[in-house]
Amino acid sequence: MATFGFSVPRDIVYGENSLEKLATLKGKRAALVTGGSSMKRLGFLDRAEALLKKAGMDTIIIDGVEPNPSVETVWRGAKAMQDFQPDWIVAIGGGSALDAAKVMWCFYEHPNLTFEDIVPVGAMPPLRNKARFAAIPSTSGTASEITAFSVITDTKNHIKYPIVAADMVPDIAILDPVLPAAMPKHVTANTGMDVMAHATEAIASIAATSFTDPYALEAIRLVFANIATAYNEPGNMEARFNMHNASALAGMAFTNASLGLVHSLAHKIGGEFGVTHGLANAILMPYIIDFNRKSSGKYAMVEKALGIADLAQSIRDLNKKLGIPATFKDCDEVDFNEAKFKEVLERMSANAHTDPCTLTNPGKPTVADVKAIYTAAYYGQKM
Repeated sequence: MATFGFSVPRDIVYGENSLEKLATLKGKRAALVTGGSSMKRLGFLDRAEALLKKAGMDTIIIDGVEPNPSVETVWRGAKAMQDFQPDWIVAIGGGSALDAAKVMWCFYEHPNLTFEDIVPVGAMPPLRNKARFAAIPSTSGTASEITAFSVITDTKNHIKYPIVAADMVPDIAILDPVLPAAMPKHVTANTGMDVMAHATEAIASIAATSFTDPYALEAIRLVFANIATAYNEPGNMEARFNMHNASALAGMAFTNASLGLVHSLAHKIGGEFGVTHGLANAILMPYIIDFNRKSSGKYAMVEKALGIADLAQSIRDLNKKLGIPATFKDCDEVDFNEAKFKEVLERMSANAHTDPCTLTNPGKPTVADVKAIYTAAYYGQKM
């Protein structure tokens, strides 16, 4: 029988005002990593900095992490850390800020590595030689605060690379639902459906175990029960609390069971067209659940446990409630020009097939299968 492992952050602090945990950290210097201006504008960055100073730490702020963090941004942050020598790295913001901070951490501790050195799964050398890591998500979606995953974009080749290394699991995850309560509605929808994708992929993964299934199943239940309320009533703290916890629970499942084709395809179509990751996941999910049914009975288990007739159709219905289109051609977030879609389809399908997430999808899908799914999700065809 195979041997498995199960990793989560050593400390998970959750609930309103859990941001206060920062005041208890022990250290001399902390680097705060964040994205655009929202954490500053909403006061959370200043609050985090004040709490770290209360803990007796000097701080620097590394900001400007873009929605699809690039290799260049990672190197910029790592250089700032090398100059400042923090013993805590504190990432606050959306999944992009958390993902970028993880890889900045790697290059801070191992400045002689190249990006290509860490792309193979498990290739990253040990961390915590210089610093520990605290992650504070502002969205209920990526679960980067829980996981051993980071997604970084090679802007020259238009490819998103999922970086996987057990040492990137943060030391502390701080889940304060006050932060995601400030999200715009469309971000609530897209990040919330990213949670659903994490959980449904972890359930179907060929690496799923009795340790991971309960977390994934509870995350699916919480999303179905709370995302529409969080979307329609942004200040509903109970719904925000439940969605924030669902994100972390799904993260516990997928960081240990891995993912599948939804993420493989979303990574590559995101790299080609710049579509938001959660939105791409939401559009792809029903098509891939339908495709995977011939190879997995796990969706039937979810349906029985939650009293759902058809998981894929339930997700389609939920997408509609959240204003998410059923196809890529109907997506107005970016220009899904049909001529460009046809032009990149072969390359995009081949790249998605080699994505590490494909390895744990049930049924050994082929490049032709990937191409068929992309085509179905673009035009709205049945699988």
